[in-house]
Amino acid sequence: MHTYHSLTKDLAQSGLQPEDSVLVHSSMKAIGEVEGRADTVLDVLMDYFGQQGLLVLPTLTWSNVNAEQPRFSVRETPSVVGILPQLFRQRPGVIRSLHPTHSVAAWGTDAGEFCAGHERFQSPCARQSPWGKLYDRKGKILFLGTSISHNTFLHAVEEWFDLGATVSLETQLLEVCDESGRVLSLPSRRHIGGHSRYYHLMEAPFLAAGALTRCRIGDAECCIIEARTAADCTRKMLLENPEMFILEWNNAHPQFWEQVVNRASAKP
Repeated sequence: MHTYHSLTKDLAQSGLQPEDSVLVHSSMKAIGEVEGRADTVLDVLMDYFGQQGLLVLPTLTWSNVNAEQPRFSVRETPSVVGILPQLFRQRPGVIRSLHPTHSVAAWGTDAGEFCAGHERFQSPCARQSPWGKLYDRKGKILFLGTSISHNTFLHAVEEWFDLGATVSLETQLLEVCDESGRVLSLPSRRHIGGHSRYYHLMEAPFLAAGALTRCRIGDAECCIIEARTAADCTRKMLLENPEMFILEWNNAHPQFWEQVVNRASAKP
């Protein structure tokens, strides 16, 4: 059984530093049996990064806030991406950003500044939102037992590259209810196209670019991605082929990703 101390040791050996800004995509099941369960995992993460760095978990609500259920409450609306984000957002002192579909929750150094202003943007992952601030801070993304296909940051990179390709042009009128109970109306665009079906194939280019390392925490096989290096790598590839994540284009070019992976794997 994994414990607070064994998981802390695993985290220290991962290469992540206490002063890092780290966004964590997580699978509690993949970590294995933990004494104290999910609360212990959160204790480890919060204690490790909370004094010098910044811990961020996505608290996404894209499937339970929509035109039929338009209100997002920063206190009440549950996250749809697992038990760790759901428990984390409810912990005292944790700050959750105000966005109806793509909020994040943060703990640690300047968490308030990091989350501030997310409600100003119609699109989910605008460049000046917390997703863009992760790039600015040279943050890292820990995939704790999850695939890099679960990578909202790549949605952000696509969004910065070309709004029309990955985000709907039409808007839904959604609402954001803040901590004080104030309700704001927010015309909101949605991610479209299912581009994440190809994100796992970016592992080879990320490895070649020096953007990805691997580690083990508990039973979980993990990847760590350097946000800025990964974003720059993805942007370079999109400049060469803006349609590389689009299903219809890939159906017409079935060997494209095989060639990409082979080229990246061949680099010394």
